[in-house]
Amino acid sequence: MPRISPLALMALLGGLLMAASHPVILLYAPLEEQMGIIQKIFYLHLPLAWWGLFSFFLVFIASLLFLIRRDYFWDTLAEAGAEAGLVLAALTLVTGMIWARVSWNTWWTWDPRLSTTLILSFIYAGYMLTRGLDFSRERRALISAALGIVAFLDVPLVFFSAKLWPQTMHPQVVTGPKAGGLEPEMKLTLFFCLAAFGVFWAALLILRCRLGLAANRLEGLRARLALKENTPKEQDHG
Repeated sequence: MPRISPLALMALLGGLLMAASHPVILLYAPLEEQMGIIQKIFYLHLPLAWWGLFSFFLVFIASLLFLIRRDYFWDTLAEAGAEAGLVLAALTLVTGMIWARVSWNTWWTWDPRLSTTLILSFIYAGYMLTRGLDFSRERRALISAALGIVAFLDVPLVFFSAKLWPQTMHPQVVTGPKAGGLEPEMKLTLFFCLAAFGVFWAALLILRCRLGLAANRLEGLRARLALKENTPKEQDHG
């Protein structure tokens, strides 16, 4: 019987948890009083946003560690985090636009939360383009690390945008007499979705990091082979 790797089990568990989150959202979580059924996209929207921001925080930490230690593992981890974060940020914008269409009767408005998230996506898209430039491995890693640190400055703006710009139109969950409150069933559903997305996110990140490390080893082998082929053979002067 073939042995299943821990990573495959983690990915399978994450996929099963994400699949299970949908009936939990639709059947267990109660309807929000003001927004109704569209509010249930919140349980997808928020985990996407949180894990996307955490991915960018991971890029920030990995970039710092690369500059300190000059270990290419951290450069690879930063690249994997940026890819995951960019995908999650794009999905956050898509789910947010669907939510906005019902809440605001428009697909897009230049709300501070939406605007800062869009800018964040552009910044990390530029980061990924930088990683594709035709530089030496060391120079590309150094430039990417510097950009990964600077790009993180926009993350706190996204996270605190609702407080920095109180006039935001970003939807607030309202249940019962306390505005912005969450019923216990809503909290449990949210935590379940956060955990499900987190397990699947971690599996994808580890897989992407492993692929990046394998690509680094292959690049090193190719470089040594090319150096060996270009080295002139010693001539016999005897």
